[in-house]
Amino acid sequence: MNKNSPAIVGIIVVVIIVLGGYAIFHKSSKTTSITSSSGQKNTAPAVNNAVLVTKTSSSLGSYLAEPNGDALYTYGGDSSGVSNVTGSLLASWPAYQDTGSTTGLPSGVSTIKRTDNGETQYTYNGRPLYTFVADSNGQVTGNGVSNFSVEKPTATSSSQSTTTAPSSSSSSTQSTTYSNPY
Repeated sequence: MNKNSPAIVGIIVVVIIVLGGYAIFHKSSKTTSITSSSGQKNTAPAVNNAVLVTKTSSSLGSYLAEPNGDALYTYGGDSSGVSNVTGSLLASWPAYQDTGSTTGLPSGVSTIKRTDNGETQYTYNGRPLYTFVADSNGQVTGNGVSNFSVEKPTATSSSQSTTTAPSSSSSSTQSTTYSNPY
């Protein structure tokens, strides 16, 4: 037997353990389980084609957000189905634009075609939706700025699932995901 045989066997064993551990801990799951700071555990199906979520904060109550957590706003100068946010205002308040299918959207969510650039923008109950460039890490800093207000959800839809996510503060943050059921 070669003097290097035990070293080669040891390396092979380490590689097998590492690959096995990777496979176990990076296995795809059909459900997402998140535990809130209160210790309550909710399990919800994984969401594909998510359009928006409902988040809850102690100061704002429930509000709408993108699936990544960025708050969604409406502009007081818009009319139903028409965006009047253009130019430099649009640079600070980007339109929440559709990047996928516009069929099978949850109740209250639809799209409009923007007149300035022809792109498709999401609306909620007819009101065009925007994000705010100054928001980061789930912050809501644009409420009441330049005639924009954080958008609040109306009655819940049957095509939603609720998850609870941990919050950086002592209270928990609730999230409801509105998804494309198709």
